[in-house]
Amino acid sequence: MRQPDAMSGAQFRALHSRLRTSAPGGAAPRGALDTITHDRVLAAAREVRSGRTVSLAAPVGAAEHRLTAPADGIPRPDGLEFARDHFAMDIHGDVDSHLDALCHVIYDGTLHGGVPAADVLSPDGASALSVDLARDGIVGRGVLLDIPPLHGVPWLEPGTSVTAGDLTAAETRQGVRVDRGDILLVRVGHRRRREELGPWDTAGARAGLHPAAMEFLAERQVAVLGSDGNNDTAPSSVPDVAFPVHVLAVHAMGLHLLDYLRLEDLAPLCAREGRWSFLCVIAPLRLPAATGSPVNPLAIL
Repeated sequence: MRQPDAMSGAQFRALHSRLRTSAPGGAAPRGALDTITHDRVLAAAREVRSGRTVSLAAPVGAAEHRLTAPADGIPRPDGLEFARDHFAMDIHGDVDSHLDALCHVIYDGTLHGGVPAADVLSPDGASALSVDLARDGIVGRGVLLDIPPLHGVPWLEPGTSVTAGDLTAAETRQGVRVDRGDILLVRVGHRRRREELGPWDTAGARAGLHPAAMEFLAERQVAVLGSDGNNDTAPSSVPDVAFPVHVLAVHAMGLHLLDYLRLEDLAPLCAREGRWSFLCVIAPLRLPAATGSPVNPLAIL
């Protein structure tokens, strides 16, 4: 699989400026979420045919979880008591499925829309552009583009970048077209590789999108981008910008990102049914000042 060329810092900044201007969410306060209109939600609901529901999240694996009651985990033999537990996690870790809010990416001291980061962020959280923008949920038409089958492999190896050509080839192969307001999910096979071969240092090596592929998303006016990796390739193809897709998606285009999903149940189901679009429901936690949220997105076919 031939890899695309690296992108210079000047080329990246030019792309960032172009996407900020051309993408529908580039200047919108809620980012690209405004592309999911009421009509688009109604159309997405008509995607439901079999009523089959599939989770797009991986089981939580990197969190602190303990039982706080009953004491020592031993219930009394009589009377009433309640089992209780405590849960804490790093929302933006490299394992668990999560949603990135528009305040998550700081680039040149600013957030999405050019908002000075220092005016928004404090030890108490984010006063604007937080995950609270999605408090009513994100409901729309989901589209899965499955990239490894294009190249006859079960997964893309770490370091592999998905190009705009890969995305259009997947559309053709699958008989689907990404459109305005869609929730685009790109499978690179990260979860399958992890489940079959075990964990590795994903900070140093990941399959993801090439920055130039973001022009495809801008042209199609996508509302949300998700992947079973974290959407960015590692090592980065842009010197001195470790997460160029995050910068372009969140900062320039106003896209909420879904990182580290699990698409291994959805992909074969879509293949069997011969359709790659579905109703998608994303319900982040009500964390008004948070930069993201753990999430369990659902595909309803």
